Amino acid sequence: MSDTGTGEELGAQAARARALALLRIRSRATAVALLPAAVAVVLFAAGAQGFVGGGGWDAVRWSVTACAVIVLLVAAAVAIAVVRAKPAVSPTVPLSEKAAPDLYRLVRDLADRLEVPAPSAIALTPDCDSWLEDRTHPAADRVAKEAARPDPDGPGSGPGRRRRVQAAPVLVIGSPFLWWMRVAELRAVLAPVVAGTGPSAHPDIAAARRFVRGLDGAVADAAAPAQGPVRGVLRLPHAFIGRIARLLLRSCHSHAAEMERGVAAAASTRAQAVDYGLRIVAQEQVGLAYAGWDRLLTRVALPAWRMGRWPSRLDAGVVSALTELSRRDRLADGFTSRLGERPACDLLEEPGAADEAASLLAARLFHGGPAETGPDWSPVDWQQYPEEVVDRKWRTEAARLHRVLDDMGVPPASSAGASDVAGAAVPTLARVVEHLASGNGRGSGSASGEELAAGISAAVARDEAEAQAQARSQGQPQGQPQGRTPQPVPGGIGGAGPSGGSGGSGGDVLDFWGPDPLPLFPLQPPRTGTELLADHVAAMVCCAAVDTAGAAPGLDWLDGPALLVDGARRSDLGIPVLSLVEDGDAGPLHSWLASVGVRTDKPVRLV
Repeated sequence: MSDTGTGEELGAQAARARALALLRIRSRATAVALLPAAVAVVLFAAGAQGFVGGGGWDAVRWSVTACAVIVLLVAAAVAIAVVRAKPAVSPTVPLSEKAAPDLYRLVRDLADRLEVPAPSAIALTPDCDSWLEDRTHPAADRVAKEAARPDPDGPGSGPGRRRRVQAAPVLVIGSPFLWWMRVAELRAVLAPVVAGTGPSAHPDIAAARRFVRGLDGAVADAAAPAQGPVRGVLRLPHAFIGRIARLLLRSCHSHAAEMERGVAAAASTRAQAVDYGLRIVAQEQVGLAYAGWDRLLTRVALPAWRMGRWPSRLDAGVVSALTELSRRDRLADGFTSRLGERPACDLLEEPGAADEAASLLAARLFHGGPAETGPDWSPVDWQQYPEEVVDRKWRTEAARLHRVLDDMGVPPASSAGASDVAGAAVPTLARVVEHLASGNGRGSGSASGEELAAGISAAVARDEAEAQAQARSQGQPQGQPQGRTPQPVPGGIGGAGPSGGSGGSGGDVLDFWGPDPLPLFPLQPPRTGTELLADHVAAMVCCAAVDTAGAAPGLDWLDGPALLVDGARRSDLGIPVLSLVEDGDAGPLHSWLASVGVRTDKPVRLV
């Protein structure tokens, strides 16, 4: 036997052994539940045959019988909770076969080469990862069940094939991979993932996974907050059932982890026969894609989301970000030479629609934006980003900065000395600089700096709370969105699997959300008052540069909003601003302003 076959068999055997251990835990729990009933039956049988008698034995028999009834009722309640529990389902963008026939064909050919069952469906996730997900649980969402069914109109359909793939897991693919990777690279990366359908088809492993997912769902249901009077009455029974399910789940933890480790080992060994050399090169692209995707979300997308706009072409943007990274970083040299080959996104019929759906899902996952588009939550193209996001961001933050200064009673700059009709001081950069420099030598520990930072923090928190309240009033309560339906998306992207559905690009996708508050995965921790103040001062400087020195807002694919002076990006503003905010030293900032030609005494345009 070859080394590959030996390694695969060892991994499969280890997975099956752990699956049997999980099933034994289920059997032992069932035996414990039936033990009092069995004892009661033995006592009644012994009494009927005259082996035991007397008042004492009658009391024992009925006590054991009562105990057996209670234990059976509790066991039945736990079993019903496990069966009816809704397992966790990853938020994804379903792709019907009509929307991606070439991608389905590639996956099926890969499964045939690996001699494993093909995945039942394909879905996209706005993350740099790929995995198999079982969505055949009886309590799974309608959309999840539909996504797990084969397309009746697709190639390879029929009674025989339907029976073979109906219980197969769904293949979830990271959407950035489709835009950055070439077709051959994607096939090499997906090979070990698709190979996992082989061990997953084993009945013992499938049963063990269903048992563990049911326990996990029961624990989650018991931990969910009570809703409605009926759920409030049943809170204590649910908590008791949850403790039993948690106890069983804790006993399954190590076996489940080892089982999944064995499945992964078997799949990885089997996949070595397919594109193994190319997979080593493709793994480098996985790491590069992850770095570019993370930078794009935190530096580029997050400012837009905070402004109520969601970039509708994030996956296309990751290509630009990685191209820029390869230009700056010598370690990434040569990676862009691959761009002449066929990209994996060509396997989709409507790449733009898929990108838009994945981009909206990313905004929901990482920022918690509203479920529907509207005046305060609309898509933005990359061409519109500098004007509609960067410029608005700067002017919104500059306006907030001056509102806080007005509330603090800060007078206008000595060079301006004027107020508008409402009595507020003219919004000039000189006013901000003079106020922060008034505590020179004491740093941001001065009363003026601390008060301004606290005021900015309070204003930001107030604006964010108002935005969340408005989002809830426009749609569903946060955490239970119903999806957006602005336009039907062609090609079956984002619909309910093969049935298509009538939702938009994110409609049925968002039915996967549970009661967890959004965002599920915040990109950044809360910013401190000093950081917020520095951002607002930098925004004021950029507004003054645009209005008085002919600068322009721009987009840097790796750093987000950028200030362009004479067509070139100026990235040296951060240190002078920090010197002013943290140390009260305006000298470095004055030198920077002079080099750009910014007039600090001129009023800036605010929103």
